[in-house]
Amino acid sequence: MPPPIASIDIGTNSVLLLVAQESRDGRLLSVEQHCEITRLGEGVDASGELQSAATHRTLTAIVDFAERARELGVERLQIVGTSALRDARNGAHFLAQIQQRVGEDVAIISGQREAELVLAGVQTSFGKLPSGSVVFDVGGGSTELIAMDDAGVALESLDVGAVRLTERFITHDPPTSVELQAVKDAVRISLASLASESIATYRHPPLLIGVSGTVTTLYAVENRLARYEASRVDGRTLTRVQVLELVSRLAALCLDKRRKLPGLDPRRADVIIAGALIVTEVMHFVGAQELRVADRGVRWGLLAGG
Repeated sequence: MPPPIASIDIGTNSVLLLVAQESRDGRLLSVEQHCEITRLGEGVDASGELQSAATHRTLTAIVDFAERARELGVERLQIVGTSALRDARNGAHFLAQIQQRVGEDVAIISGQREAELVLAGVQTSFGKLPSGSVVFDVGGGSTELIAMDDAGVALESLDVGAVRLTERFITHDPPTSVELQAVKDAVRISLASLASESIATYRHPPLLIGVSGTVTTLYAVENRLARYEASRVDGRTLTRVQVLELVSRLAALCLDKRRKLPGLDPRRADVIIAGALIVTEVMHFVGAQELRVADRGVRWGLLAGG
């Protein structure tokens, strides 16, 4: 058997590690996975710069993940950074710290490349998707949309994410109706900015797949999962009615009460409302009444060679 391989996805809200083994038939099998919410993108939307406390938290997680991967025999480790590192003016020093501590370079990927990797990751679980399918990934700083038809694949990356919109619009606890509307309006404006020739590609898909911690968290809260297990989430279904009811329920609770909800990581409780609103607006935009939940995104796409 070849040695295991690993990837680290440095997101705006979380850092994710995947250690995997390639099976004899070419499938990727998870050996170990970890997620640490470090909020690297804290304050980046307003300041355009990474904050020292956020980089410290994130660097600690990356070093720990790299050490764990090597303990498991990993010889090839791929590391990518997404929205926060795309936006930050002062990311070079942070990248140099990672190189010094871990011995690996970080590839800062474009929004389009991120969308490609999301699709590749989803397909390791769902297989080939039917023509017309739409995949979307709600991140901390951006949301990627991918639509497939017989002519090819349309890839979009929008600067709306759970952390970005929370910091931009939500200041009250719980949020006010005005703040909630501001988040929805921002998402609608961003979706409306999609190139006119590609908009029809996204309408009424036979299959809508939602990727990311936001979507998997909504499923976990809806089903009161005390402990997150990918096998209990990946491929499951959420209806639009369920998501709308979750938004209403979450928005009515103060932060302390949200942190105590089964299925909701307390560190995600402050940004879950904005993330859930992005999900509802994407579902409305494409005209979908349900979505399939996907646990596999960028980190899986990297190892699949996406």
